[in-house]
Amino acid sequence: MERVEEAEVPLEHLHEHVHHSAEHGEAWISWVALSTAMLAVFAAITGLLSGKHANEAMMNQIEASDQWSYYQAKSVKAALLDAKMSLATVTDEKDHAKAARYEEEQTEIKSEAERKQADAKSNFHRHEVYARGVTMFQIAIAVAAISALTKKRRFWLVSLLFGVAGCVFVVLGAIAH
Repeated sequence: MERVEEAEVPLEHLHEHVHHSAEHGEAWISWVALSTAMLAVFAAITGLLSGKHANEAMMNQIEASDQWSYYQAKSVKAALLDAKMSLATVTDEKDHAKAARYEEEQTEIKSEAERKQADAKSNFHRHEVYARGVTMFQIAIAVAAISALTKKRRFWLVSLLFGVAGCVFVVLGAIAH
């Protein structure tokens, strides 16, 4: 019987030690899980912002291209009218008025096209900044998973640092123009 009692005592102690470690480990792992869930939410929101600005950039660029096409069409009309007026012996006042109107319209169209291009560039820049934020959040999530698997807190701290870097990119994307 003595042997059984001796065997039970170390096992009880080991069981208590394992139970105590598991309690503390689970609490710590719970924080890793919670922070990982929050990082995933931040990554999702940042991904949506990145996609929104990519779409806006594309739409702005399409609109700018349309404006440049319209500008070229007005340029062709103006050139044809100019050729007509230079070949004519007598010029019509309507032609001069049309030429002035084409020139004014071209100025407005060019200005709109340049504004759309600038908007496209700005939105694309914001898209890139947000995309970097998404990347930082994804790295943070991966490092947090490594932390949970290896049960090493230092990886969790590194994960949180990547999460902070992701937040910095979100702020930079929000203030970028």
